[in-house]
Amino acid sequence: MVKDPKFKLYFLHPKFWLTWLGTAILYVISWLPFKFQIAMGKGLGRLLHKYFKKRKHIAQRNIELCFPEMPKTQQSALVLQSLENTGIAVFESGMAWWWPEWRVKRHHGDIKGFEHIKKAQESGKGVLLLVPHMLHLEMSGRMMGVSQNGVGFYRPHNNPLIEYFMTKGRLRSNEYLIGKKDVKGLLKALSKQKLCYYLPDQDYGRKRCEFVPFFAMTETATTTGTTLFASSKNCETIGFSSKRTTDGKYDIEITPIFENFPTDDSKTDLTKINQHIEYAINNAPEQYMWLHRRFKTRPDKNAPSVYK
Repeated sequence: MVKDPKFKLYFLHPKFWLTWLGTAILYVISWLPFKFQIAMGKGLGRLLHKYFKKRKHIAQRNIELCFPEMPKTQQSALVLQSLENTGIAVFESGMAWWWPEWRVKRHHGDIKGFEHIKKAQESGKGVLLLVPHMLHLEMSGRMMGVSQNGVGFYRPHNNPLIEYFMTKGRLRSNEYLIGKKDVKGLLKALSKQKLCYYLPDQDYGRKRCEFVPFFAMTETATTTGTTLFASSKNCETIGFSSKRTTDGKYDIEITPIFENFPTDDSKTDLTKINQHIEYAINNAPEQYMWLHRRFKTRPDKNAPSVYK
């Protein structure tokens, strides 16, 4: 559990100087006008689109596989928009980590369905909030913190200095953070009626997964970890959807409690989870993180990679 990360003299080592420089630049930029940062992010994204061929290819393949009926010109446009939003996400991280609350509230959009969280907690349950990897997630998480602090279930960063700044920033809108290997920690948080963020939409490998539909891909490796937590007697499972609007607001939608969930049929349960993720993505497909190799694990171990 991470509640109050401590600064270490080790962070002053020369090997972290570039990290310090990058962080200082991001901090200064975070105080610039919002629209200017969005424009800078789009510019950075266009550079990624031009020079980061490997990641561009991954995004292109994911979009082709998920939306095969979409015209090629529209697919290409979506790839560019996704890379632009990837660039914007860099600056949104700075906003989320360092903005004062008054500035956060200025960009707080609609939040629909928060009563579903209250209903679960008032019944004595914790909330497993299913959150997709939207590129603006740092900001939407900060927006949620205005209504209620939560508990983040996350993967620690490999760079300890970035990890320090990231956790300090995220703790502005979270009560504490739990590392992804701390299963007992998340179950304990649910038993204490906490609001827990869980991201179930990446390919975590063949271990503890089922192959179920995701958009047009009929067999997509989907983690069974979600149903492990959802099966806790102290838990209600609820969906989360968010998007950044054209007027610079961050809208959030909380969907109703998953009824009779989970069941004895894991494939049915995981299909329902993926359907929620699809719903959230369709609200703003250009703001989803298409850069992840979502289909790297295939049902047939010997099948060639879909990314070649």
